[in-house]
Amino acid sequence: MATPLHPGAVLPTGKAAPAAPATRPVSVPHPTPPRAGRKKRGDGLVALAYLWPGLAGFTFFILVPLAGSLVISLFEWPLFGTPKFIGIANYQKLFADPTFYTVLLNTVIFAFVYTALNLALALAVSLWLNTRIKFAGFWRVIFFLPAITPMVANALVWRLMLSDNGIVNSGLASIGIQGPSWLSDSSFALGAVITMSVWQSFGYNVIVLSAGLGSIPKEILEASRMDGTNSWQRLKSIILPMISPSLFFTMTMTMIGAFQVFVQPQILTQGGPGESTNTFVLYLYRNGFVFDRLGYASALAWILFIVVMLITALQFAGQKKWVNYDK
Repeated sequence: MATPLHPGAVLPTGKAAPAAPATRPVSVPHPTPPRAGRKKRGDGLVALAYLWPGLAGFTFFILVPLAGSLVISLFEWPLFGTPKFIGIANYQKLFADPTFYTVLLNTVIFAFVYTALNLALALAVSLWLNTRIKFAGFWRVIFFLPAITPMVANALVWRLMLSDNGIVNSGLASIGIQGPSWLSDSSFALGAVITMSVWQSFGYNVIVLSAGLGSIPKEILEASRMDGTNSWQRLKSIILPMISPSLFFTMTMTMIGAFQVFVQPQILTQGGPGESTNTFVLYLYRNGFVFDRLGYASALAWILFIVVMLITALQFAGQKKWVNYDK
């Protein structure tokens, strides 16, 4: 059997053996990567398919009415009749209207007092519910019930309670106190509207703040107790900074809702006595659908939009100084 010759070995004839032919490497085909542009277009179409229902609703129910109200504010536009273009005359009339400043002041007072009382009460109740009391879930439901019941029904009940012969004055009379006219005395009417509004809505903030309190690590509170801190020190230095995002959310949403108050003064006092409880949205509604001045009402709506936007912007600018997002 012949022994295979290695390349370069010397043959008997004295010649070197020919070199073995070089082996060509086998190339494995790789799949062609998809083009980046085509992938991005595909992702964009998928995202658009999911977003278009929301975008369509936002366009037709938010943007189009906003643009329409801006156009209407430049017209003298009755409910029934031919609109007449008057430019910025509605805005000039608005700033010369003394009732406008009265309802704006009423709304500002309502918004700030209502927001402060709402948050203070909601925080106090949330702290109480966070002390591991019995039936905490039951009490949360009780406090939240007014927030989910119809506001009109609640306002009607409160109007009966606060009437001159209502249960509140009857209770005061039983202990020898003459109750005032809560809804027909300008000294008490706005306070009655604020009280009813706080009772109606603070339960929602209780739920939000309770969730914030529940997210605080127990180890931090235990460590602070071991360091000898009292309840006030823990509240000021630990609890409030750690739930500041929840406080900021509730404060912002409560303030925005306060500037849109309508049902409570409409049902309880009809804006009276005089103009003492007449609020911005109530005045807007009356101009549009009672006084037949849609253009003037639209101008009021845009002023309200600007006021709420400015106050919300100030809140977002100020949050950098007291809201702590690091836990």
